[in-house]
Amino acid sequence: MTALSDRVATAPAPTPAPPRAPGRRRSPVFDAVTPLGLTARYLTLLVILAITVGPMLWELSTSLKSAFEDVYTATPQLLPQHPTFANYGKVARTVPIGHFALNSITVAALCVGGNLLGATAAGYALARLRFRGQRLVLGLFLSTLVLPGEVTIISQYQTVTTLGFGNSLVGVALPAMIGALNVLLMRNAFLAIPADVEEAAVIDGATVWQRIRYIALPSVKGTLSVVAILTFIGAWDDFLWPLLVLQSPDKLTLTVGLSYLQSVFSADPRTLAAGAMIALLPILALFVALQRFFFRGVGEGAVKG
Repeated sequence: MTALSDRVATAPAPTPAPPRAPGRRRSPVFDAVTPLGLTARYLTLLVILAITVGPMLWELSTSLKSAFEDVYTATPQLLPQHPTFANYGKVARTVPIGHFALNSITVAALCVGGNLLGATAAGYALARLRFRGQRLVLGLFLSTLVLPGEVTIISQYQTVTTLGFGNSLVGVALPAMIGALNVLLMRNAFLAIPADVEEAAVIDGATVWQRIRYIALPSVKGTLSVVAILTFIGAWDDFLWPLLVLQSPDKLTLTVGLSYLQSVFSADPRTLAAGAMIALLPILALFVALQRFFFRGVGEGAVKG
């Protein structure tokens, strides 16, 4: 007993546990499960919803208003008194909207396909492959993000016309076929994949393309959908660049072609709103088709066991 007591007395004192890092400070209003906290949350959501969705609802309402309704009333009326789809028919009779939409789909498909292939290959090279000048290439990609599009639009126009793609849909899609932001998104997604998985594939004799196809791509479906949606929206909504490149009326994209709805002497806001809603439909359709992958793209890269 004496020897045991001596050993207990001479034993080193246990090391105190390190203090826990303080967590996020909880808000007494938003985080509290009280009527005041819930009211503050819902009021904030309603304000954000009004700012983001409100203009779209107003455009939809204007497109459904008849010619006898005044859209410039002092008291705005969201619900049309006599809803009608005549404005959509007027758009189809005024401009060849189907042909313009096909041109826009062609440009958007080229941009989306180029980014899915080019940005994926470039992002994987920056994330996994080791080559001389890798940091320099990454720095160049980052530097292009701080330049507004208006700075490089003249050089882009000269390059496209020199290559012989002026006044063509390929010339419209060419500058946006590989975006620097998309390359960085794919790089970060590939970096989130554990390197041990690919090292095991290398030991098994897998080539670079086999590792991309069977390991990397299945793990970054969410980021690929994010790239596809953002690229499609950018190509579909672009107005300035197609306006500069295209001169033939039969090659105009939808956003440029809808400008014919507003002439010098007349401009019907109902028809313009109907054209805007028609241009919005493909974007909504693409988002609905890819939304389940889109929301997974934020935390992409995890490999499930």
